[in-house]
Amino acid sequence: MQELTCRPLHHHLTNTNVWSHDGQWIYYDVRSDPLGAVFDGPQIERVNVRTREVEVIYRSSDNACVGVVTASPTDNRIAFIHGPEHPTEAWSYAAYHRRGVVMRPGESGLPSNLDARNVVAPYTAGALRGGSHVHVWDRRGEWVSFTYEDHVLATSAGGTQTNQRNIGVSIPAPSVVVPKSHPRNHDGTHFSVVATRTHDQPTPGSDQIAKAYEDAWVGSDGYLNHLGTRQSKALAFIGDVAGDDSNEWIPELYLVDLPGDLTVEGEGPLAGTASTRPFPPAGAMQRRLTRTTHRKHPGLATDVRHWPRSRPDGTEIFCLMRDDEGVIQLCGVSTANGSLRQITYGSESVASAFTVHPSGQFVACVIGDEVCEVTLDGGVSRCLARQDADQRFLPFAVVYSPDGKMVAFGAAAKHGEDWWNQVYVVARE
Repeated sequence: MQELTCRPLHHHLTNTNVWSHDGQWIYYDVRSDPLGAVFDGPQIERVNVRTREVEVIYRSSDNACVGVVTASPTDNRIAFIHGPEHPTEAWSYAAYHRRGVVMRPGESGLPSNLDARNVVAPYTAGALRGGSHVHVWDRRGEWVSFTYEDHVLATSAGGTQTNQRNIGVSIPAPSVVVPKSHPRNHDGTHFSVVATRTHDQPTPGSDQIAKAYEDAWVGSDGYLNHLGTRQSKALAFIGDVAGDDSNEWIPELYLVDLPGDLTVEGEGPLAGTASTRPFPPAGAMQRRLTRTTHRKHPGLATDVRHWPRSRPDGTEIFCLMRDDEGVIQLCGVSTANGSLRQITYGSESVASAFTVHPSGQFVACVIGDEVCEVTLDGGVSRCLARQDADQRFLPFAVVYSPDGKMVAFGAAAKHGEDWWNQVYVVARE
């Protein structure tokens, strides 16, 4: 186990895609809050895995803040959240006041806006009306997924649908140009759409959801559906369904199959209207995979924040659920038919987000005071690293390197009387 960073700063890893495509660098941001809840980071950095050299990749200006950086799996691009420049009381950082930007470290030029924004009617197809978050490329390094919230509905006086978190996708179509009818409107390099459908008041017992979040690409090239046909683009995500109690929300696992062309309007305008959320494109098919309301502890275990992950062949998606004793276990769900299997049976809960090994045979995560590797066929766990009195493993990210030989993770490390989040790696062998 190696500590790559050691400065009195909090180093925050994103839950996936923190390694450069060649495995030489690990990317992170430097928000001041140890939990990452305060979005105030001034810069994006990376550390060299071999030399431990630290580079500042981007430093913000005009009181903007940046964070949650991910790397392309195929080339030198990175993406991250950019907050508003010159923030005001009317337009300060919020879930619906942020954008994705893309840049190539080491090359000249400032970041480019990934997603365009137009918050004034008539709205623009391919542009968003709010903020995007956690931008993740698919395995081909082409399409980018994100979570989305809507400024227009969030600031409406009433008589509209509510602002709810949804999942969106940006594709490398021709640049989207928007009218400059609002000072916060801007163009984008990609065509962006909202891919999921939520409801203001989901019917109890139905598959309607009030929130779509924690998305992840399915497979290196999608998955085979129950008909044996390959669905080349799909996202797994968590959707909140209504329980019998009006105040109860049950997080279930969902899939949305994406069409090859996201630019075609479906049941309503891609850009939405003044009173409705943006509509998914034609051919986007959303379906529920898990039905856990009958379980002693229904739903996914979202108190440990995690993102579903799939095998590279797309046959199975992994998530966390509580067993009958209340212990959080790793579970697998078939993409073809939704069948559920429990993988781990330990007495200690899985305590972190996790990633799947490139071979599709293992998962890396925190269990108890250890960074562990779990076999997906058999659920056998082995220790990769064990914390000591001067370390506390963090729950946010445990990420395999592109070649699968190393695991990056975060730990709060004691420096004098203070604790600072640092970046660590451990070799699997």
